[in-house]
Amino acid sequence: MVQLYNLHPFGSQQVVPCQREPEQFCCGGPDALFVASGCKVEAFAVQGTELCQPRCSFSTLGRVLRMAYSEAGDYLVAIEEKSKTTFLRAYMNWRNTRTENSRVCIRMVGHSVEAPFCESFRDQMSIIEMPLSEAPLCISCCPVKGDLLVGCPNKLVLFTLKYCIISEDVSVLDFERSLIIHIDNIIPVEISFCVGYVAVMSDLEVLILKLESEPTNGERVKHHPQKTNNQLKQMEDVSNEASQIESEDFVICLKPMELLGEKCEQSGISVKLESTGLADEKVKYLSVQHLLYRRFAPDISFYVLSDNIKLHSLQLLPIHQTGFPPDGKGLSQEKELLNLFCFFSLPHVGYLYMVVKSVELMSVYWYPEKSQQAVLTPQFLHVITSQSLQCFTVRCSAAVAHDKDLYMDTTFKACPPVSMDVCALRIQLFIGLKAICHFKSHIILLTKADPEAIPERRESPKRLLSRKDASVRSRIPPVPEAGWSLYIVNTIAPVQLYKEMVDYSNTYKTVKTQSCIHLLSEAHLLLRAALLDSSQLEPSEKTELLEAFKESCAHLGDCYSRLDTEQSHLALPYYKMSGLSLAEVLARVAWTGECESQKYERGLIFYINHSLYENLDEELSEELAAKVAQIFHVAEPKQLPHVLCSPSMKNIHPSTALHYLKKLDTCEFSPALVTLTKAAVALKMGDLDMYRNEMKSHSEMKLVYGFILEPRLLIQQWKGQIVPTELAIHLKETQPGLLVASVLGLQKNDKIGIEEADSFFKVLCGKDEDTVPQLLVDFWEAQLVACLPNVVLQELFFKLTSQYIWRLSKRQCPDTIPLRTAEDLINACSHYGLVYPWVHVLISSDSLADKNYTEDLLKLQSLICGPSFDVASIIPFLEPLPEDTVAGLSAHVLCHTRLQEYEQCIDTLLERCPEAVIAYANQELKEEHWILWWKKLLPELCQKVKCGGEKQQLYLSSLKEALSVIAVGLDLKDFLNVLPEDGAAAFFLPYLLFCSRKKPLT
Repeated sequence: MVQLYNLHPFGSQQVVPCQREPEQFCCGGPDALFVASGCKVEAFAVQGTELCQPRCSFSTLGRVLRMAYSEAGDYLVAIEEKSKTTFLRAYMNWRNTRTENSRVCIRMVGHSVEAPFCESFRDQMSIIEMPLSEAPLCISCCPVKGDLLVGCPNKLVLFTLKYCIISEDVSVLDFERSLIIHIDNIIPVEISFCVGYVAVMSDLEVLILKLESEPTNGERVKHHPQKTNNQLKQMEDVSNEASQIESEDFVICLKPMELLGEKCEQSGISVKLESTGLADEKVKYLSVQHLLYRRFAPDISFYVLSDNIKLHSLQLLPIHQTGFPPDGKGLSQEKELLNLFCFFSLPHVGYLYMVVKSVELMSVYWYPEKSQQAVLTPQFLHVITSQSLQCFTVRCSAAVAHDKDLYMDTTFKACPPVSMDVCALRIQLFIGLKAICHFKSHIILLTKADPEAIPERRESPKRLLSRKDASVRSRIPPVPEAGWSLYIVNTIAPVQLYKEMVDYSNTYKTVKTQSCIHLLSEAHLLLRAALLDSSQLEPSEKTELLEAFKESCAHLGDCYSRLDTEQSHLALPYYKMSGLSLAEVLARVAWTGECESQKYERGLIFYINHSLYENLDEELSEELAAKVAQIFHVAEPKQLPHVLCSPSMKNIHPSTALHYLKKLDTCEFSPALVTLTKAAVALKMGDLDMYRNEMKSHSEMKLVYGFILEPRLLIQQWKGQIVPTELAIHLKETQPGLLVASVLGLQKNDKIGIEEADSFFKVLCGKDEDTVPQLLVDFWEAQLVACLPNVVLQELFFKLTSQYIWRLSKRQCPDTIPLRTAEDLINACSHYGLVYPWVHVLISSDSLADKNYTEDLLKLQSLICGPSFDVASIIPFLEPLPEDTVAGLSAHVLCHTRLQEYEQCIDTLLERCPEAVIAYANQELKEEHWILWWKKLLPELCQKVKCGGEKQQLYLSSLKEALSVIAVGLDLKDFLNVLPEDGAAAFFLPYLLFCSRKKPLT
C-alpha cells in the first residue's frame, strides 16, 4: 500500500470568474488560462497567488471538443464541432484581442501572407484553419518546439511550427503539414508529442514511438510488412469465431502484454511514415523506432460499466535544464532535454515510465479509490477522484540525477533511488471533481456537485483547505446556485513544503525507523526537482532553495549516521553535499555522559574514517579530537592508529593518544603500525628514550611494512602542500636508510606518486625546486636498484645523470653522505655497468679529485657503461663538462665510444690523454674495428712522434705498443704495407723479425 503523510502541499485557492459552465479548459505558459464553453473561449491571466483576471474572449466556429495551448509560439489550438462536422483551428496572436467582436484574420495553413498585411497582423488575432481528410480526435503540442500532432482514425498528422518573415519588423507563425504517421489497428483516444517522441493511447493500449531524422539499422526501421493472405484468413477465422462466441453471451479478452523495443512489432500494430513536408526542411523524420507497447485486459467484473476499464491521462513529461544563450542576447532560452517520462493510468493504478535512454517502468501508483484524471509534474502526481484531490510523490528528479551526474552513487554524491516507494502527501476532499490541469504552481480544478449533494458541503473546498500557518483565502463563486466552480489551487513553495516535511519527520527520530529516511528523502527530491529549472526564480529564492537543499543533505546524513541500516555508508556523500565541516558534523552528534557505553553506528564511523583519510584542511580542536579517538577506541579499535595519523587530529593531546594506543591488542592487527604510531607520539612528547625503545622492537623490514600500512606517519598534505611529519624529519637525521626504504615501499605499493615523492624529499631537506638534495639522489638510486615497474627508466636515468653532471661541473659535494657507493650500485643493480679499464687510466691522471667527486664520476661512468642507458639522449647535457677535465673527457669519450665513433675518440685521447690510448684500443678496437689499429692509430702515432714535443716519449712508447699488437695480428707482407715509408728501418726491424718468425696460422 502507498504510505500517506498528511502534509499540506495545497495552499490558497481562488475561483475563476467564468460566465458559463466550462466544457473544456487548458493552461500553460507564464500566465495563460483558457476556458471554453459553447462557441466561446475566455482567456484569463493568472498572476501570483491571489490574482486571476479576465484578459479577453473570442468566438469559435463551433463547440470546442478538445483544446491545447503551446507556450512555444503562444498559440491555442482547438478541435471544434459544428453541424456534426469537426474542424481544427489554431488561434495566433490572441493576446491582442480587445473585444469579442474584434477583427480577426482567418487563413488556411500554409497560405502565403503578403507584406501589405503586416500592420494588420501586428494588432489582430489570426486564425489558421488546418483541413484534414479525416475527423481529428485528439491533439498534442510539443512543449519544446511548438509542433502540433493531430490524432485521426488510424493515423497521426504532424504540423511543424515555423516562423514566416514578412518584413524586417514583422514575422508571423504558420504551420506546415510535414509528416503523416499511419498506425493501423489502434484508434487514438489520447496522444502526446514531445521532441520526436510520440505516445498514442486507445481505451486499453499504449504505444510509444520515437521519430528519427536519420535511418537506423535493424528491423525497427523497416515498416511492418503487409499481412499475407494466410494471415488475413487466420484473422478472419478468429474474428468469425469471436463473433460466434459473443453471440452465445461469451466475451473474448486479450491477454495483458508489455513489449519493449523491437519486440513491439509483435503487437500487430503497423506503423508507416509518409513525409509531406518540403525537401529543404531542417528536420525530416525518416524512420520510426518502437519503444513500448502495453496492452491491458479489461476487468470482467466491471465489464458492464465500460468507463471503469479505460485508460486515461496520457502524458509525456520532459525534464529540462534551462540555460541562457551563450551570447547572452535575446529573450529565448535554450533547454537541454535531460530525460523524458511517460504517464498513463487505469482507474485504480497509474504507470510512470522513463523513456529517453532506456524504456523502464519507474513507478506504479495504486489509488485508494477510482481515479478520473491525473496530471504529472516534475515534483508531484496530482490525481482526482469524484471526492478528493490526491498528491503523490514522483521520482523524476531522482532519475535525472542518477542519469546525468557521473559522480552520483559515489563517496562524493548521493541521491534517493528511483525504486523508492512512492507515497501520498495529501488527500484533500473536494465535492464533485470533474477535471484537472496544471501549470507552474497552480492546479485548476473543475467541480460540479450532484443535484442531491448536501448544500452545506458545497463549500468544503474552502473549509478543508486550511493550513496550520495561514488561513485559506477563497472567493465565493459568482453563480453558486449553478453547482459548478472552476478553482485555481496554488501549491505552496517547495521550501515551505520542505520545512513542513522536516518538522513531520522529527516524530520518527526517537524511534529510529526507516520512515524518517523515507520522508526526508521525499523532501530532498522535492528540492532537487525545483532546482532542475530554477532560471525563473529570483536570486534570493534560488539562494534559499540551495540552502534548503544543503540542509536536506545534512538531515539525510544525520539519519544514515545514526540509524543502523544497510545504506549507512550514504552518510558520507550526503554530509559532503551538505557543505558541513567535520567539526560541524561532530557537533550534531548526541553525546552521552558514559563514553565507554555509548553506541556509535556504522554510518558515523564510516563518515569520520573517510573524512580523516581525505585532505580536509581542517584541524579539530583538542576536545573534538579526543572525542574522535574515544569513538574509534570503542567502535573500531583497528582504525585508531590510522585516525591518530590524520592531519586533522594534530591537536590531540599526546598523552590522550598514548592512553588509547596502549589499550590496543596488537594481536589483532599489525604490531609495527602500533609501534610506529607510539614512536611518533613519543617524539611529540619529547620522550626520546621511549622513541628508541619502540623503534628497536622491530626489524627495519617490519617498520617499512608499518609505514606502507599508514603513509601519513611520514607524509601528510595540508592545503595542497606536502608536509613531512616530525617522525620523517627525525628519521632523516638518524636513519636515512630506513626513510628512503620506506618511501620506496610506499611508491612500490602505489601509496605515493613519483612527483609527490620527489617533492617530499625536497621539502624534507629544506631545498627549493631547483636544488636536489643527496637524500633524493639516494632515493633515485634506490629506485633503479629496486627496478620498480611504474618507473620510466630513461626519465630516472636523466634525473641521475643530470645531477651527477651538475655536481661534477660545479665541483659540488653532496650535502649528506651518500647511502650507496659506486661499487655498491654496480654490484646491486644491473643498470649500472662495469666501468671500462681504460677509464681508470683517465681517472688516475687526476690526482686532485676528492673522494666524493670521484664517486659521482664513477656513478656517471657506470651508468653510461650500463646496458639500459640511452647514450644519444645525454650527449647534449654534457656541455657543462668540458673535455679539458678528466670528468668531461671520460664522459665524452665514453658516450662517443658507445655510439661507435672510434676515430673521433682516438683523436681526442691522443690530444688529451695519450697514456690511455693503447688501453682504449686494446678494449675497443676488436673484430671488425681491428683495422683501425693500422688505418687510424698507427699513422696518427707516427705523426705525433715525428712532430716531437713534450709528449714525444709518451707517443713513442705508445707507437711501440701499437707495432707489437699489429705485428702479432698481420702477416709479414701486410705488415710491410702498413709501415710508413719515411720511417727508420732500424726502428721497425725488431717488429719485422718478430712478424717473420711467426708460424703461419692454419
